[in-house]
Amino acid sequence: MSNSLFIPVKESIKELRLLLKTSTPMLHPRLKMLISIKKMGDLGISKRALMEEVGACSQSIHNWRTAYISGGLEKLLSNARKGNSGKPSVITPEEKLLIEKKLKDPKNGLAGYIELQQWIEKEFNKEVKYNTILKYAMRNFGSSVKVARKSHVKKDELAVESFKKASFKK
Repeated sequence: MSNSLFIPVKESIKELRLLLKTSTPMLHPRLKMLISIKKMGDLGISKRALMEEVGACSQSIHNWRTAYISGGLEKLLSNARKGNSGKPSVITPEEKLLIEKKLKDPKNGLAGYIELQQWIEKEFNKEVKYNTILKYAMRNFGSSVKVARKSHVKKDELAVESFKKASFKK
């Protein structure tokens, strides 16, 4: 059986449960670990017992305990991941506004992301990969790959009206 490690938890169980309710799901196991440690009190709790109770691997438990000991709750709850590793976006904010305007225009005539890619190359004189445009449009504008169009962008409104009038005369 592994030895228990005593870690003094400064926060109360009530505070930790409140944090658990308001935090993101990624942080829930970390806070559950602290609650378990606090419940055990001066006895301490082994890494194996924490693994079973929290449902995390031994390395995660080790990292979280070390983070709490060295930096407290702030370091435990901080996320070391950087999202896009600090790289600047290929598309500038000004270009984003123009792309958004083009995508929201009902008469724009863009049939897909390939046409959007070609439009970006022509308009901004920059080459952007298809997947970059696809993910950027999905993330920023909520677009999706396969969406049926309600009507053709080049249809003649007068022809539609005359068709409707002719079909209702029966």
